[in-house]
Amino acid sequence: MSWIFLLFAGISEILWSTAMKLSDGFSKVGWAVITVVGLITSMLCLLQAVKHLSFSLAYPIWTGIGAVGSVIVGVVLFHDKFSNATWFFVVLLIIAIIGIKMTAGE
Repeated sequence: MSWIFLLFAGISEILWSTAMKLSDGFSKVGWAVITVVGLITSMLCLLQAVKHLSFSLAYPIWTGIGAVGSVIVGVVLFHDKFSNATWFFVVLLIIAIIGIKMTAGE
């Protein structure tokens, strides 16, 4: 169950960061509300996950899900352009997240 909470925490991280961009500096109230709800949801899910997972495992995975997800959202929704070198480092981040999980012993 802790891994499900961690996954939802990461997805909420992507949600709030995307909503923050769409809020246009919090001038669009609906998106601003979604940002705050996403932040709270992300924190509460992370809190539940670290009850049974080590913090040193859960936190980097949570931030990694948010980081990689936000890159994907940026490319798909906002048409961000990245060089091949940037994509290389995104792939390294994914490999690092998997490596942390595989070697953490949980």
